[in-house]
Amino acid sequence: MSKTIPGLRLARRMSRLGTETAFEVLVKARALEREGKHVVHLEIGEPDFATPSNIVDAAVEALHKGWTHYGPSAGLPDLRQAIADEVSRSRGVPVSPDEVVVVPGGKPIIFFLIMALVEEEDEVIYPNPGFPIYESMIRFVGARPVPIRLREELDFCLDVNELADLITDRTKLIILNSPQNPTGGVLSQRDIRNIAAAIGDRDVMVLSDEIYSRLIFDGEHHSIVAEDGFKERTVILDGFSKTYAMTGWRMGYGVMRPDLATHIARLMTNSNSCTASFTQVAGIEALRGEQSSVEYMRREFQHRRDVFVDGINRIRGFSCRRPKGAFYTFPNIKQTGWPSKKLADALLEEAGVACLSGTAFGEYGEGYLRFSVANSIDNIQWALRSIEEWTKKNL
Repeated sequence: MSKTIPGLRLARRMSRLGTETAFEVLVKARALEREGKHVVHLEIGEPDFATPSNIVDAAVEALHKGWTHYGPSAGLPDLRQAIADEVSRSRGVPVSPDEVVVVPGGKPIIFFLIMALVEEEDEVIYPNPGFPIYESMIRFVGARPVPIRLREELDFCLDVNELADLITDRTKLIILNSPQNPTGGVLSQRDIRNIAAAIGDRDVMVLSDEIYSRLIFDGEHHSIVAEDGFKERTVILDGFSKTYAMTGWRMGYGVMRPDLATHIARLMTNSNSCTASFTQVAGIEALRGEQSSVEYMRREFQHRRDVFVDGINRIRGFSCRRPKGAFYTFPNIKQTGWPSKKLADALLEEAGVACLSGTAFGEYGEGYLRFSVANSIDNIQWALRSIEEWTKKNL
């Protein structure tokens, strides 16, 4: 006699947890490939380059030397020093190793920071369209997500007056992201200063997601951490995945005031124990070793951006601004008359081009699609031809 399997009783909070659509579309695209369909992958935010050989060699050597054991929850001291040196140089503010916490990927900093700072009913302002894990985590802890709309007419930057109106006594955290996913927008120094002025001296923390800081095509990277009075109120999120093509290595870091770093490290102790030691040794080489590969990849992404934007703007129903950073394009598809999700599905299933609906990044993403240009020129050109052929038949 078979036993009845009881229903799974999840905690209520699990119903508030979102997902990242890019991985769902990737699974669907892989399934189509197994059926024999040719698919160009412009959905996933992952460099198609190999990790630079000097970094790989450092990891292999570390394995042979026995860097296979537990390390400190906050990260190896030498890597934390290397990160502190790099952030001090690139952001123009003094940073010490006790202000650095190394984690397995960039997302844990989002997860841990919101867990550590945000109470139920607190408010968190975040960019929309924006990285979906922001809203997911805000909802997960029972806080109120407050989207700040990124407007195409402002080159996908936020309106500082709107931001000022959204800040209330319940605002606990403001999330910034520059260069931005999914739009490729970049905050200028003037934008940063205006945002800092809008926040003023309020007791509000800022999470500055700067994971694409080395992938800027037009202008320079500016961080709010350099503004007067903001170093103690800012947590920088950065990492190795995008800059050094190390997505599968799972290594990121947060830079924050030392007392907060202690608590974030405690969350690491309770969840992951530590980041893999041999990958951290490779991270030291990434930061201190030869940097020519970073510039090479940046130039290639810029070239791919230009090829895609020029091509997509020649296709009926599509119009696309030229993103200033990251490796995404965010074309406006309102003139097609198709909803974003329906069009993204059709392009995958009928044209063999995997992309993401703008609504995967929030309600204000309707009317847009996101294409990653982290693919070869040949594949990008194939995708453009296929999209154009599809539009001629369907629009």
